[in-house]
Amino acid sequence: MSLIDEARVKINEIDKKMVELFEERMKAVLDVLEYKKQHNLPVFDEKREKELLERVSELAGEELNDYCRELYEKIMEISRDYQQDYFNKEVR
Repeated sequence: MSLIDEARVKINEIDKKMVELFEERMKAVLDVLEYKKQHNLPVFDEKREKELLERVSELAGEELNDYCRELYEKIMEISRDYQQDYFNKEVR
């Protein structure tokens, strides 16, 4: 197997794990939504998102710091959209 093929196999394995973790994360997002509904809180929590971005920035190495931050900004946007969509389906 060539180097590129080996790298692609590894990427495919990582992608599978990332999708599984993403699904797990989104289930936890619904738990957060349930808490927010029970306590009449908005979906968007600016303080929490800033804390999360700071934490992941610290976890990422300097070379990938900005990319990691960008990734998590997108993940949080998706999470907010998912919560809002889920909430809207329940309201109907």
